Amino acid sequence: MEQAERRLFLLRALLRERGQEDRPLPAEAEEQKRLLRALMNVRAPAPLSREFFAVQDEYLRDAIAEKGVTRLEDLTPVEDGLYLWQGDITTLECDAIVNAANSGMTGCYRPNHSCIDNCIHSYAGVQLRLRCAEIMEAQGHEEPTGQAKLTPGYNLPSKYVIHTVGPIVEGPLTTEHRRLLSSCYRSCLELAAENGCGSIAFCCISTGVFGFPKREAAEIAVGTVKEWKRKSGSAMKVIFNVFGNADREIYREILG
Repeated sequence: MEQAERRLFLLRALLRERGQEDRPLPAEAEEQKRLLRALMNVRAPAPLSREFFAVQDEYLRDAIAEKGVTRLEDLTPVEDGLYLWQGDITTLECDAIVNAANSGMTGCYRPNHSCIDNCIHSYAGVQLRLRCAEIMEAQGHEEPTGQAKLTPGYNLPSKYVIHTVGPIVEGPLTTEHRRLLSSCYRSCLELAAENGCGSIAFCCISTGVFGFPKREAAEIAVGTVKEWKRKSGSAMKVIFNVFGNADREIYREILG
């Protein structure tokens, strides 16, 4: 199948699952892509056919390849073992990428939302939500703030996704907010080390809609990573991934 054929196959399968097989499909490719992502976003975690997964996996891997994959070896460290990279984390090839998740841990259900949780689930594939749901069912309660869980990366270039729940700041920034954010970084680093990862890429946890001030969050991120590397003696390579220019400039200043 070509990409257009795969996309139509996936759309029809997801609409059929919802009892909407007679719904007309958009003619434009971009509208089809938006509809497919929306259907994946709102879908509850559940198994699908082997054929669906095979087609979906080919479709997503080709879509990521079309965006362009960045490999760790293509990056230049800003200091020993530390990197700063501006780009789409779903196109980064390293051992583990970090997802800023919510306490439910099964992804963002808002159709085509721009948050990192939505983006990672959209390009990893529907297997990721199903795996997260299995982990949460076994755990029996929501994920506490400051902790982390590891899953496969599925169709992402990264081997693993590490999901962590950052603190939500709705008023003045407190010592507890800072402690919990630092705990997110340590939990992810320890989980990566336990699973043999030699590299990890962090997004800007808790900033954006979670309300943590960008500069303070970046200072905690860099400080926690450096302290953990010093105390553990780990040679793990750490990438600070930013998407916007403002975050890039903040990290540049902090990292020197």
